Formats: sequence, structure tokens, C-alpha cells
Amino acid sequence: MLGYNINKVNEIILGISRMQYGLNEEQEMIVSTVRNFVEKEIYPHEDLVDRTGEVPKEVAQEIKRKTLELGFYACNFPEEMGCAGLNHLEFALVERELGRASMALNHFFGRPQNILMACQGDQIDKYLKPALAGEKMDALAMTEPGAGSDIRSMSCTAKRDGRDWVVNGSKHFISGADHADFIIVFIATGEESTPHGIKKKITSFLVDRGTSGFVIRDGYKSVSHRGYKNMILEFTDCRLPNSQVLGEVDGGFDVMNEWLYATRITVATMSVGRARRVFDYALDYAATREQFGQKIGKFQGISFQLADMITEIDAADLLTLAAAKKLDTGGFANREIASAKLFASEVLGKVTDQAIQIYGGMGLMDDLPIERFWRDARVERIWDGTSEIQRHIISRDLLRALGA
Repeated sequence: MLGYNINKVNEIILGISRMQYGLNEEQEMIVSTVRNFVEKEIYPHEDLVDRTGEVPKEVAQEIKRKTLELGFYACNFPEEMGCAGLNHLEFALVERELGRASMALNHFFGRPQNILMACQGDQIDKYLKPALAGEKMDALAMTEPGAGSDIRSMSCTAKRDGRDWVVNGSKHFISGADHADFIIVFIATGEESTPHGIKKKITSFLVDRGTSGFVIRDGYKSVSHRGYKNMILEFTDCRLPNSQVLGEVDGGFDVMNEWLYATRITVATMSVGRARRVFDYALDYAATREQFGQKIGKFQGISFQLADMITEIDAADLLTLAAAKKLDTGGFANREIASAKLFASEVLGKVTDQAIQIYGGMGLMDDLPIERFWRDARVERIWDGTSEIQRHIISRDLLRALGA
């Protein structure tokens, strides 16, 4: 359990965000509301989920129901759709607080993929509206066994057959597909010549669970985020009508790039939230644990670690909020978002490792959540674009301005 002093520290940290970004009363309420929800509705179930690797159905439904009552379900969608209509900065604040909690559980807080705004005609009533109302859950599928970071080398293909498309191939590492009623799947629908060789044209499709020729099966067992399963999708002569195309045929890559803005900010904000929670544990332990007749926090080896941890967490927080705010002002924030994702995910890795060092041997025991935070942190530097990909985006953006 954490001591009362942590609440005081968090008040100071929140004050820094207020000063830097002038959070108004409503935005401060967003932070406190989501923080309280996470602590009350999600924390109590984390040990069970980590131990069993499963989210009980009744727990998932209860989190979803209470999120709907709170008015935060699909809060990343505009007010004209009946949602909260949070801007990028406000949504980053929500995701930061959710990042403190188990991914498997906060999944049911409900943030549908924002590319569902590309729905047209009958797709609006069949997919968009039910997703926003919590009546249907979606998932998104891009990654394949042979096409991770190089999305345009994917081999899952859709070929025209009259008014339909016939899909063959597979996807893996698909988070949330175990609960999804439909999947937004990016599939190769042709080829084109580029300065870098032949690349695939990509189209996004809406695929319902239970569609003939489409199977969702269990994926790999991961050490990170137990209960937040990755699934494998298999397509065998799966026939999809043209009405299942989301957006334009061969326009999926443009949609994908636009959507990846949101996912990279999400990874950054959640990494910051989790890093703050880990820091709370480390700080509290350093202030209460005694060795050699004094609190271990008085030893310079520990106190300097705490100083480095909070400095880097604050820096990651401000970097992430700055990227979100730039999006709100209409700015092109590709580099800033990549920097936030890169820095925040790597800070989380360092902070969780340092927390274990402060706890010593007990930090690696599953009696405490520290080893879980450490395990969970590792994937953040991989999914939604590896650290190497983020460095590529950043450097390319800098050099391009100089014609290099």
C-alpha cells in the first residue's frame, strides 16, 4: 500500500501540468475523474487478471457499463456523434490516467478506433453508432508474421471477384480481437512502383466475427500485459462484399498513417501514466524502508535515482502533452509524436528497472506489482512502431527540411 505522502507528491505533479498547459477546471476534472475511476474500478481486479490471464466477463461488462454512465465511453469521438468530443490534449490526459492500470481491464473503458469516422452509408448504423454506444467492440489488424514495421510488404491479399473481394492470408499480434464483434483489417489489394521498389496498395475492410472463411484464434503467450491477448486472424477464400470497404479502395495506407498518430500518442501517454504509478511505489518504499538505521531514501545512491526518475517522467509528460497540443492547433506533429513515443516508452523501461533496483530482491517477487510493471513495460518500445522506427521518423523529418 502507498502512504499518504504520495497523494501530496501527485498534487505537486498535477500542479506542474496546470502551470505548463493552463489546464482549465474541466480538464482538471477529467484527470481526477479518470484517476478515481481507475483506482476504484480497475486496480482491485489487476492481481486476478495477471494471475489467470483472463478478464472475467462480468468484470469487463461492469467496467464498460460504468464508463458509459460516466459519459467517457468513446470520449475520443466528436460531440455531434453523441460523445464527449475531447480534443487531443484532453484525450491524452484520459489515456495517461488509464495507463496507470492493467491494459486488459482499461480496454473496456472503451475507445473505438477513430478511423471508424470514415464509415459511410449503411456502415454508420451497422458499425460506427453501435461502437460508440458500447453495443459492439472493434479491433484493428495490420501486423503479419512477415510484415511488422514494413506494413507495405504485407502478404494478406484481397482480389476482386465480381462485386466481391476474396481474401486469403493471416494477421497476428491483433490486440482486442478476442472481444471484438468486428475487425478493421488492412489488406493488400494491388501493387505499385515506388522509388523504393514495388509496394503494396492497401485497403481497409470491415470484417464481422463469424464471416465465412474468417477465423479468430488464440495467439502467442506474452509476458507483457497478461489478459490483454494478442490473436491470430486467418482468411481462407473469405468473401467480402464491396460494401465492407472502409474508405477508398487502395486508400488504406493514407488512413493508416492518419490513425497511427493517435496510437503513438496513446503509447506515450500510457507509458507516462504507468511510469508515475511505478515511481509512486519506489518513492514510498524509499521513504519507509530502513537499512543501517535509516530510511534508504537518505542514501545518495537511492535519492539520486529518484531524482533522475521524476525528472525524466516529467520530461516525457511535457513532451507528450506538447505533441497533443500541437495537433489541437492544427500543426503537423509527426516528429513531435514520434519523439514522445520514443522517449516516454524508453523512460518507462528505465523507471521500472530502477524501481526493482530500489526494492531489491522483493521487487522481483510476484507478491508485489513491481515485477508486473517491469514485464509490461517491455512491449511499449516495440508495438505501434519500434524505437528504431521512431528514430527514423524523427531524423527523416529533420533532414528533409534541409533537402537531405
